[in-house]
Amino acid sequence: MQTAIVITEQPVSVSVPVGYSFTLHCRAEAHTSLQYQWFCQCQSVCHQIPGATKQDLPITAQKTKLYTCRINDLYRNVIFSDWVKVEVHPCVARGLLPQLWQGEPIIILNPTEQKVEVGKPLQLQCAAIGVPAPSYQWYRNGNLLEHQKKKKLWITHTKVSDSGTYLCCASNSHGEHWTNAVDIHIGTCCSEKFFATGKLALLVGNNHYQHHPNLMAPVTDVFELSLLLKQLGFQVVSLLDLNKAEMVAAVSRFLQLLEKGVYAIFYYAGHGYEHLGRNYMVPVDAPQLYAPENCISVQRILQKMQQQQTALNLILLDTCRKWYNPECALSQVQPLEPWGNTVYGYATSEDAEAYELQNGEFSSGIFMKYLKKHILQEKKVTHMLEDVLEDLGRDPVVTGKQVMEIKHTLKEARSLTDPICPTGAATERWGCSRGEQCGELPEPPSETVTFPCGVQAELRFHRLFSNVLSVCAKLQDLPAHLTDAQLMLRQPTEVDDVANLEESHPDQMDSLLTSVYKQEELDCIFQLCGLQKIQMDVVLQLDLHYTQLSTKQRTCESLQKILPKLLLGQFFTQRNYTRPNYDSSPARADPGGALSTGTGRSLPSSSPSKSRSEPEENDERSMSELCSALLRAGPGQEHP
Repeated sequence: MQTAIVITEQPVSVSVPVGYSFTLHCRAEAHTSLQYQWFCQCQSVCHQIPGATKQDLPITAQKTKLYTCRINDLYRNVIFSDWVKVEVHPCVARGLLPQLWQGEPIIILNPTEQKVEVGKPLQLQCAAIGVPAPSYQWYRNGNLLEHQKKKKLWITHTKVSDSGTYLCCASNSHGEHWTNAVDIHIGTCCSEKFFATGKLALLVGNNHYQHHPNLMAPVTDVFELSLLLKQLGFQVVSLLDLNKAEMVAAVSRFLQLLEKGVYAIFYYAGHGYEHLGRNYMVPVDAPQLYAPENCISVQRILQKMQQQQTALNLILLDTCRKWYNPECALSQVQPLEPWGNTVYGYATSEDAEAYELQNGEFSSGIFMKYLKKHILQEKKVTHMLEDVLEDLGRDPVVTGKQVMEIKHTLKEARSLTDPICPTGAATERWGCSRGEQCGELPEPPSETVTFPCGVQAELRFHRLFSNVLSVCAKLQDLPAHLTDAQLMLRQPTEVDDVANLEESHPDQMDSLLTSVYKQEELDCIFQLCGLQKIQMDVVLQLDLHYTQLSTKQRTCESLQKILPKLLLGQFFTQRNYTRPNYDSSPARADPGGALSTGTGRSLPSSSPSKSRSEPEENDERSMSELCSALLRAGPGQEHP
């Protein structure tokens, strides 16, 4: 009589630092001999682990994966163990792990103190390593919170009664460990000592130059800084590769939005230079010889920011400050008013260069390496920058080459973590309810398309930057009569003269997109860059190449997707978003069609506009749609 297999020992989930070695165990009983086979799942793909045919599976942790074990007997009975998660933490401080660690919980991330306005959400987060993986339980004022049993504590709408001292207990079979206790204050933010009526950041990264060496780091630096600033409640507009006219337009719109009490951040990464204490940013179309009339004066921007009676102006310049072209006349800039609200953070000192670092697939400025480490700190912004300066100064890679410089007139202990409390006219602009989404323009919805052969593919859209849209395609289940299917996104040759797409750094863009979609694999990606230049609908072609099993014939089928200019370039001017109608039209099947792939390239600019020799003045003429959504956006939006 055949008897079912009984698992007597299930594997358990673990949470460990990268490089840690351990073993997963699985045991089962039956009336015949048993065979074991381990499987793992990574990036949505489950595969058999070669040679993993024993009860124990030794692992050296490299990345987070899911594991299961299959057990079968001689009667072909099969059973699978529980799926377990091996969570790998890449950043665990040295010395945190005891030399003879037995798997007891160790806290690697503590919650932080917060001040939250009544009705706003509260999120606290902690993390611990442990074998088995720890379970979590949150407490407030010593009282157990019944439904808060995850690493993240989330309260959607806070009340005054939610104020108190919070801490979390991480426990497993080896013991328990408690996080630091933190005080959470729930109240009306206007009663706080310092607050912002709004928070706004404009980030510009110039990488792809027409007459100067290309850069790599600004792509990654702008992306990572935008994510951090959004955590601090900033509305962020991030833009790549702007020419002079576009930089003028972006800065002009940014200045028009600023008003009394706002915290304003302007960040620039790209080529730059300094002349007699004036700093100049170099647009991507600037000619070979730097001159003020072809560049943008940072001091002029700061002067205009101060005129808006902002509560905090933070200028972050991640650019070289080499002295250049002493014969050129200076831009006319009036002295700053003595309002005590201005902070300069220079990536490097006078007459020095700012350096990039290569880290695997990503390049990053060394200034950003340490800025992102400290920017979320709840301390006066100048003190936060001093921490950045000290860390950068200790880096042996740039010792004697690059040292950060801070200049400021900040008279109050204002922090980037200060709460937002709209007052007066600012309430209408910043105080939209969450339900209204403040007029936010969401990313285009994902869509499933069907080819004539019946194959389906999912199209997804993601804005890595405010002027960059990634179009991703992923095959769904393939019918049994087809094999070797491949998807490709490209621009049809017949419309190349309408919109010539180009991207500056395709590898970096793809890496950033991979970080967004985590472990999920995408079949093809097409980047639409320079959205501010688009003046008409964009047509993309999705090609499906496959082999029919019955005839062994290679076939190509195509669908064309129309992306309306409303969605792309002109969406910056729209206050209310209406989902565009995505037209798809199947093209004829092309047996034996050649495999070709499209590469994203930058869209051509409209006819160049004339500009003054002082590009920092507000331009009252009709400008490109670039960033005009800044005038209509609400708080906390991720993009215009």
